[in-house]
Amino acid sequence: MGEVAYDEPLLLNKEDNELSYIKKTPLLKSSIKWVLKIVMWVVFVTWTVVIFLFPTEFMTQLYFKWIRATNVTLFGDTASSFLLFSAPILFISFLGIAYLYISGEDGANETKVAKKPRFRLWTFPVIVDGPFGVVSAGEMIGIILFIVYIIWALVVYTIRNYNLLPLFKDVPMSKSTLMLELTGLRFGFLGAMCLAFLFLPIARGSILLRLIDIPFEHATRYHVWLGHLTMLLFTLHGLSYVVAWAMQGQLIQEILEWKNIGVANLPGVISLLAGLLMWVTSLPGVRRVNFELFFYTHQLYVVFIFFMALHIGDAVFLMAGGGIFMFMIDRFLRFWQSRTTVDVLSATCYPCGTLELVLSKPANLSYNALGWIFLQVRELSWLQWHPFSVSSSPLEGKHRLAIMIKVLGDWTAKLKDQILSISEKTKRDGKITVSVEGPYGHESPYHLTYENLILVAGGIGISPFLAILSDVLHRLKNGRPCLPRNILIVWAVKKSEELPLLKSVDTESICPSFSDKLNLEIQTYVTRESEPPLEEGNVLENFYPSVLPASRGCPMSGLAGTGSLVWSGMYLVVCTIGLLISAGLVDVYYINPRNITYWWYKGLLLMGTMTASVLVFGGVFIAFWHIWERKTSSKIVSNGEEVCSLLQHTNGTEKNSSQEQYSNSVIYGKRPDLEGIFGSMSERWGNVDIGVIICGPSTLQTSVAKECRRQNLKRRNNEAIFHFNSHSFDL
Repeated sequence: MGEVAYDEPLLLNKEDNELSYIKKTPLLKSSIKWVLKIVMWVVFVTWTVVIFLFPTEFMTQLYFKWIRATNVTLFGDTASSFLLFSAPILFISFLGIAYLYISGEDGANETKVAKKPRFRLWTFPVIVDGPFGVVSAGEMIGIILFIVYIIWALVVYTIRNYNLLPLFKDVPMSKSTLMLELTGLRFGFLGAMCLAFLFLPIARGSILLRLIDIPFEHATRYHVWLGHLTMLLFTLHGLSYVVAWAMQGQLIQEILEWKNIGVANLPGVISLLAGLLMWVTSLPGVRRVNFELFFYTHQLYVVFIFFMALHIGDAVFLMAGGGIFMFMIDRFLRFWQSRTTVDVLSATCYPCGTLELVLSKPANLSYNALGWIFLQVRELSWLQWHPFSVSSSPLEGKHRLAIMIKVLGDWTAKLKDQILSISEKTKRDGKITVSVEGPYGHESPYHLTYENLILVAGGIGISPFLAILSDVLHRLKNGRPCLPRNILIVWAVKKSEELPLLKSVDTESICPSFSDKLNLEIQTYVTRESEPPLEEGNVLENFYPSVLPASRGCPMSGLAGTGSLVWSGMYLVVCTIGLLISAGLVDVYYINPRNITYWWYKGLLLMGTMTASVLVFGGVFIAFWHIWERKTSSKIVSNGEEVCSLLQHTNGTEKNSSQEQYSNSVIYGKRPDLEGIFGSMSERWGNVDIGVIICGPSTLQTSVAKECRRQNLKRRNNEAIFHFNSHSFDL
């Protein structure tokens, strides 16, 4: 088996890279990381303080002084807004690129055990039921801060609105109407402040997400929370004006008004209507019943953002422009990655209907065992993309990456039929054309930071834990840093036909002597069968392995996701430089000579320069990437070595099952007794940190989080601390 190092710079030779000297000098490396971290924190805190204090009169006056001081530049007041609100996000991202590269594989090399267990804000669940789902202490602090900010800002704005009333005594408008319009203005500003954060969590390969080590599947919930809050504020913003206009008897006239100087109403109405349609179809009741309706209407974000820029103009739009620009960069990068088709090396159909696909990848593609990919099969649909967790370790093979797919809906059922239809007679003609986005996931393999692990899975949720188990075994075999010494896998399935999924990891062939270094225990609960079926011993004979011909594609690309840090970082820098150049050219040769002052038109030009910087400058950079990738990517093993390895695991499972070196119990007709299991492990392992990772349905997540919280709250000094970690993707 080949090996892939977590800190490979992927596209640069380490020996030829000058930065490699820094990574090999611990003192210099530590000093530079410390400086970068301090600078990033200073910029971030300053940025958040400006946003938090902006509702006050003091900060407003300071902002106008800032505009007057910077308005003499080439870009005018647009530059003032950009430097204050958008530039900090981009600057932190630039520093984050250097920080992540210098950090290398620190997470994977973490081998020190903490002297005593301690609670952590991000792994201590405080809320397990409710509209937010499972919420950790760290997330709860963030929610409270946002709520406090909104309430505080509304109170400050209300006081300021009343103080402003005497200044409008000559305006032919009632006080109630004037207060409604002023209140609507404030709601709009707060919505724009939330919009500054809204797009950051859904930039899947974002440097910011990698910097704080929050994977995309976790960050989507923050986008959902912020989306509800943002649309609530924008709805109140629109309603305030609608009621005020209706009270004046000018509703239709005001809605259709398109001002050149100031806010243009009609684009704002169009933007709000698009946002409301996205909001309504994203509500849990609608999304779960008709996911495709939610997915397709969510593409209206293009209309929402475009007309918002026309509505408020360039300077105000740039209050939220940084996050939107980073999302545009990420979206274009993912578009180009998804255009490439990836070879399918093999496909296996298990008796339970679960599929295992093995995809080709370059040897230097970086990901960890808790990674995700998005998959598209063009024979089934050109529009549908589905997320799947990786089921193979990055150390398992140089040229292969495996995923498991549970047949649950129409798309997966069609995929299964497509695979089974490729019989021995038609194998030469059959093919599956697959495109991939990713891999995504945690920047560092956090499962390697716990000495004691409890992995709780429901059904196909076992998939990432197979990758973890394989990763740990390969590290033990190769002498790599590996902290886990005690692993308990608790797996709940409905039928015993799912049991063979565990056999995809052949522990004996990977590391024959692993029991000397690792205590492994697997408890499987078959909930809908009271006793083993008579044919259980022969269940493995029902496998349908198929080695598919390579599709007309190539290995998986590291263009997006966690695959390449250096190139994705350079791409961000190039696009940002392209934005400055594009905006400068437009100002010098068009806006300033023609003395253009229309707000909506300058907003349109801003959207044009943002798009051009991504398409033109980013497109040229991606073209160089593809040229470089074709010249340097490793050749896929043509003799089927990786595929044969997979099939050997499948066919040889029955022989190895009698030689297991670990405790493997199967309990029928019961569900896992989490209280008993966690209590038993706490007594057995003692006063230690226990990492609990859950992958399964929301009900199972809630049960595990509730038990972690209960065990921690009743904990005594000599008992363990349970750290809750979710690895479940739920849009």
